[in-house]
Amino acid sequence: MTELIENRTRDFMRRKLASTAILHVVLTLFSLSLALPFVWMALTGLKTIEEAGMDTWLPEQFMWSNFSDVFETKGIQFGRWYWNSLYIAAAVTFLQVLTSSLAAFSFSRLKWPGRDKVFLLYLGTMMLPFLVMMVPNYQLMIKLGIVDTYWGLVLPASFSAFGTFLLRQFMLGIPASLDEAAEIDGASKWQLCWDVILPLARPGMITLAIFTFVGNYQSFFWPLVMMKSVHRYTLPVGLMFFDSTQGQQTNLLMAAITMSVVPMIVIFVVLQRHLVRGIQLGAVKG
Repeated sequence: MTELIENRTRDFMRRKLASTAILHVVLTLFSLSLALPFVWMALTGLKTIEEAGMDTWLPEQFMWSNFSDVFETKGIQFGRWYWNSLYIAAAVTFLQVLTSSLAAFSFSRLKWPGRDKVFLLYLGTMMLPFLVMMVPNYQLMIKLGIVDTYWGLVLPASFSAFGTFLLRQFMLGIPASLDEAAEIDGASKWQLCWDVILPLARPGMITLAIFTFVGNYQSFFWPLVMMKSVHRYTLPVGLMFFDSTQGQQTNLLMAAITMSVVPMIVIFVVLQRHLVRGIQLGAVKG
């Protein structure tokens, strides 16, 4: 009887190890397939302009100078566009996390007449397509006099119904007993927000910050509409300048795109633990 149990246990462990190994192989192949476009892009950025149009993966000679040529090409203000994208994405991220956290605190921890109805109305704005809101937003920017300015890109994106919803769901998972304990100690609502709730909501705020930064860093259509001056372009808009009258400079374009995705890769590698934790904890309470 004991031998039979041992045999069944060994068979079970073998099947489990085999299924785990197969799963790892499948996930590895899937990950490699996702990485292939980036590898091709980086290798194309190391080719000559003649080789860029060929079907070969590896260049005959690695042209590392392409990455420096991106900054020196006439008519291409890559360094300025790079800074514009980082600056605007960082400014929007800071303001959106700030406004969303304060709104989420109000909708989750404070009780005031019509709170839930206002929240539903606020969420309703998420149903409106961007193209529907583009013309009213553009008219508003004209009246405010901030067309072709950085504020024209930062201000409309500083408020987010999605960000408010995400942080509200996260804050609802924080025990209400902490509010009562803070009030007994004499804390005001403002102190409760800054000293108790927001520190506990940090994983959710980091998650929102990652989503916001990446979304605004790679934004294309709104900067294209708002910006008229070339030196104020963001990277996605400025990359169009690599399509010159002599033909598209594919090798330099790929080198520029490779450098442009570096900040997003760094953010995900450094903050992936906080991102996963924030998503998991935010989904605990609905």
